[in-house]
Amino acid sequence: MKTETQSTRQHILDIGYTLIVRKGFSSVGLAQLLQAAQVPKGSFYHYFKSKEQFGEALLTGYFEQYQAKLDELFSNNQLTGFERQMHYWQKWLHVQSDTCVDQKCLVVKLSAEVADLSEAMRLVLLKGSTSIIDRLTDGIRSGILDGSIREQDPQTTAEMLYHMWLGASLMNKLGHSTCALERALATTESTLKSAQKF
Repeated sequence: MKTETQSTRQHILDIGYTLIVRKGFSSVGLAQLLQAAQVPKGSFYHYFKSKEQFGEALLTGYFEQYQAKLDELFSNNQLTGFERQMHYWQKWLHVQSDTCVDQKCLVVKLSAEVADLSEAMRLVLLKGSTSIIDRLTDGIRSGILDGSIREQDPQTTAEMLYHMWLGASLMNKLGHSTCALERALATTESTLKSAQKF
């Protein structure tokens, strides 16, 4: 029974993710979510006390999956620290410049929208983003140690790059052009690359 409960809860979250990356959090009503998930209203309130709590759970699950993928990439010892970093940012460019209308990154999609609407969701977004920056910091530090990334302050660089890519993703969304993302990639490479040959 517990497995079925988790399965239903996850099903609601999965359907919610699909709707919210397309339309935004505020634009997706509970009735629309329930209809798409094909679950009764009582089922939703069995798992979530409110739409806000649903949003918290959605973001928490998103960051857990995102961070697991990041940990997997950054633990790949077949690549230098620089290569791991560039693989991450190239993947970001690919996902954000995809011709699909969905905005796959919930951080990009929801940060501005929910920051003033829900303190709880804002804090989940902040905690998740901080955790990503921490992983990027460790990855840059690793690249400095193996000589593939130039000497610099890892924390400051990770923050700068993450903020730059969030901004570039927003401009990509506004302009329907990958120019900002491509410039971000070039800036990232020049910021990180060591003078040494690898």
